[in-house]
Amino acid sequence: MYKNVELKDGFVGMEREVAENWKKKDIIKKNFDMNKGKRYFTFYDGPPTANGKPHVGHIETRVMKDIIPRYKVMKGYQVIRKAGWDTHGLPVELEIEKKLGISGKQQIEEYGVEKFVKECKESVFTYVHMWEEMTNKVGYWVDMEHPYVTYHNDYIESVWWALSQLWKKGLLYEGHKVMPYCPRCGTALSSHEVAQGYKDVKDLTCIAKFKVLEGQNIGNGAIEPDTYILAWTTTPWTLPSNLALCVNKSYTYAEIKANIGTDEEPVYENYILAKDLIESVLKETPYEIIKEFKGEELLGVKYEQLMPFAKVDGKAFEVIHGDYVTLTDGTGIVHIAPAYGEDDSLVSKQNGIAFVNLVDKSGKFVPEVEPWAGRFVRDCNEDICKWLADENKLFSKEKHMHSYPHCWRCDTPLLYYPKESWFVAMSKLRDELVANNNKVNWYPDTIRTGRFGKFLENVIDWGISRDRYWGTPLPIWTCEDENCGHQECIGSIAELKEKAIDCPDDIELHKPYIDNVHLKCPKCGKEMKRAKEVIDCWFDSGSMPFAQWHYPFENKEMFDNNFPAGFISEAIDQTRGWFYTLTALGTALFGRTPFENCIVLGHVLDEHGQKMSKSKKNGVDPMVLLDSVGADATRWHFYTCSAPWLPTRLSLNNVQETQRGFLSTLWNVYSFYVLYAEIDQFNPLKYSDFKVTNIMDKWIISKLNTLVKEVDEKLSQYDITSAALQIESFTDELSNWYVRRNRERFWSQELTDDKIGAYVTLYKVLVTLCKVAAPFVPFMTDEIYQNLVVGLDEKAPESIHLCLWPEYDETAVDSNLEREMDLAYTIVKLGRSARNSVNIKNRQPLSEMLISVNTLPEYYSDIVKEELNVKKVELGAEMSDYVNFEIKPNLPVLGKEYGRLIPRIKQEIAKKNQMDLANTVKNGGVEYIEIDDTQIALNSENLLITMNGKDGFAFAGEGEIGVVLDTHITQELKEEGYVREVLSKVQNMRKDRGFEVLDKINLYVAGNEMLENVIKQNAELIKHDTLALDIIYDAERADYTETNINGENLKLDVEVVCKI
Repeated sequence: MYKNVELKDGFVGMEREVAENWKKKDIIKKNFDMNKGKRYFTFYDGPPTANGKPHVGHIETRVMKDIIPRYKVMKGYQVIRKAGWDTHGLPVELEIEKKLGISGKQQIEEYGVEKFVKECKESVFTYVHMWEEMTNKVGYWVDMEHPYVTYHNDYIESVWWALSQLWKKGLLYEGHKVMPYCPRCGTALSSHEVAQGYKDVKDLTCIAKFKVLEGQNIGNGAIEPDTYILAWTTTPWTLPSNLALCVNKSYTYAEIKANIGTDEEPVYENYILAKDLIESVLKETPYEIIKEFKGEELLGVKYEQLMPFAKVDGKAFEVIHGDYVTLTDGTGIVHIAPAYGEDDSLVSKQNGIAFVNLVDKSGKFVPEVEPWAGRFVRDCNEDICKWLADENKLFSKEKHMHSYPHCWRCDTPLLYYPKESWFVAMSKLRDELVANNNKVNWYPDTIRTGRFGKFLENVIDWGISRDRYWGTPLPIWTCEDENCGHQECIGSIAELKEKAIDCPDDIELHKPYIDNVHLKCPKCGKEMKRAKEVIDCWFDSGSMPFAQWHYPFENKEMFDNNFPAGFISEAIDQTRGWFYTLTALGTALFGRTPFENCIVLGHVLDEHGQKMSKSKKNGVDPMVLLDSVGADATRWHFYTCSAPWLPTRLSLNNVQETQRGFLSTLWNVYSFYVLYAEIDQFNPLKYSDFKVTNIMDKWIISKLNTLVKEVDEKLSQYDITSAALQIESFTDELSNWYVRRNRERFWSQELTDDKIGAYVTLYKVLVTLCKVAAPFVPFMTDEIYQNLVVGLDEKAPESIHLCLWPEYDETAVDSNLEREMDLAYTIVKLGRSARNSVNIKNRQPLSEMLISVNTLPEYYSDIVKEELNVKKVELGAEMSDYVNFEIKPNLPVLGKEYGRLIPRIKQEIAKKNQMDLANTVKNGGVEYIEIDDTQIALNSENLLITMNGKDGFAFAGEGEIGVVLDTHITQELKEEGYVREVLSKVQNMRKDRGFEVLDKINLYVAGNEMLENVIKQNAELIKHDTLALDIIYDAERADYTETNINGENLKLDVEVVCKI
């Protein structure tokens, strides 16, 4: 009837067989097709790049993304899960450069753009087989047969449509701005890309001396001769391009006279800097303040050009105002090089400061900077400081740790560089972005108001153009006639062909092919040429809600039905990536955020909490992990070890530990059921109308229905971890309470109504529990379902993943029963804890258990006695009679405020009734003491309470429940303990030797006269419990096993005499 429960190749082998069954029966497609015609629930799959290998972080995202769609299918929704591949951009180009042994744009041009683009296109699926294998192994069900691919013409055409809409709305414009720029990749980056690449680095910084031109005044007073303005910079390489100094007009500044020599040979110089920063800048240097003044009085003060390399036409070398100048570090005066900073550029434009650029596009100094011409600018910091020192223009230099942006793909330090670029005017939509974001349910909510919300509040225009090759071409054509300059943004292939002079029918929308397409200018009739740039690949991924459907050219109804998404999930760094571009384009094009719920995932760390890296060799190979412990254990680990948005510690060892918990417990309960149901050939289908009457059966059915309801509620609220932990807790109670308490019902020889009730109940619980757990652990639950359901009922859905969510039966819920049974179970767990505290096994009977609870129905008292192996239970016991309380001040807390009073606080605590004080504090109350007119509140935060049983007693407590065991062991109790220990040893021997459950045996004992007498006095009990036909004493045996029976040695042996 049931197939044998065995794991020949472990859980991994079982998962392999389940996956084969899914493939054979096409279960995944059938799951995708479930609920057709019903209400949609939409999930968007953020596209990974398949030209890189998957890592364990991708397992985390896949298991977290998988669970909600599975759950929603079970709730009756039609859920489309379209996979996607992000195929454009620098990541692909850099890999091809490495493959070809070339570097940079010049060598790409020499190699040939067409050949280079073909290499990129052919490479994008280099590792797709690894991604597909990992995806299948982890049980992530997503449609990989019909994915969206960002380099496909249909996808690009939809992106062009989006760009044309932005153009029509006046949100797409060309501008000259100072932008983050990667000299290695030769292209600008957007603000959200920059935000992903900050690193803490130690750079050389310096304070430069800018000599004030003589004959000027500050307010009504003249500036002293040989006075220098001090300005600090973390980028000395920008100093050759200095054109202004910036102060905050509301701050107080000072002109000081400093002795930079010695007391014996003083050398004086005058400096101007912020008054509040004098001490931090001058350090030990003696000085006197000559005068103080507001920054406003410094405005317009002129100074000498610091370095003689820039030829400047226009206003320069004077002090200006900027609100962004702070007093947090430096001198309160910022050096301004308009070409190399966003703030510098803006404040310079506001004040009419000239513009110079002494750095080329490869990040090297131009020939005008003779000492360092042709050198990468950041490599010149030390030499520039030396030049300043030689010219008496350096006040100080030091290494300084600061956060500096690096290219998110090639890791090169970025420069801020003036460039012509194309921008999306996101700043115009700032208020709308913030409002739309506030409608999203973020998990955790702090993302909405914090990391992501703050980013949106300060959003700047999105620079989308890239001076690269492999990407969606910018569809903007410009008339080559300078007097005309007409521009058009093309929004479709049809429009391109309509307006083009020379567009082939099979045009591929990539460089260099698209560059050969020219339009006829509708204004002047001349040729129009396409802008050379491609766009930010993040624009591609942000377009997936509509571009995956080739909207608006096809599938309009499909898009309308699946926008916005009900759920997305990715790692925390996507707040500066995909989450932002989705939000930006959704708001700009459709007026709303294209997702309603987002679970943000923390990073995966090693078992010690360290970031995984190749250099540390502490990474975990995802395929090794899945091949070693399997998908279910890995999934369960991610669901339960911490909230999804917190970092997850991962190693082979801790996933194996996870497997030994919930998964092994569930499997063992399933194995237990099948073992006995197969012996009795029990078919639950014959008892579909059976009504259970046993109180334990009613309890577990009530708990089961409560679980169905609560897990449903948690998953509907995207609370994955709480839902999983409730399943784990229930499974623990099922195994360690229900099955443990009911084993003898299954062992019964006759198929009585009581035994039928146990079978019916356990069957129902297992099947329902597996359905509830199916979205979490899809392999094991389906394996159990196949044996328990499909193997018996040919009309049943052929997979658990084709079943709907179990119905909640409110009539089966008995909250009083659950509360009373939970109390009994809590008492038992406390009793076990008390036994462990004094190292007394549960098999050793004890005389009495005392419980602080006043009432407990007799049925539960009997359970407690049996479970804890005690003869008597006393309720309403006063714990203070049996427990020593030790209450001490929590020194780190009380010591901070009342350090000198601690000895007297200890004395006052000792005067109190320790039991009363402990109860008050443990229940959240406060007790007051007074010392020298000072009233001190004692509470759970500032007191440490320990409770231990007095001599002869063992104590354990939880909340208001306390239990005490009388640990005095009489001779009678001692002998009973021997018997129970012998029973345990014999049962283990039966199991170790592979005996069948019902095999009859002979039991042989020898080597301890005292124990043999005890066994003789209890022979009938031992025979009954071990299925022994006879007990034979002191026989000659070659296979005796030496055992320890509570400190006594005893030889035991067993042999089968009647095989069942």
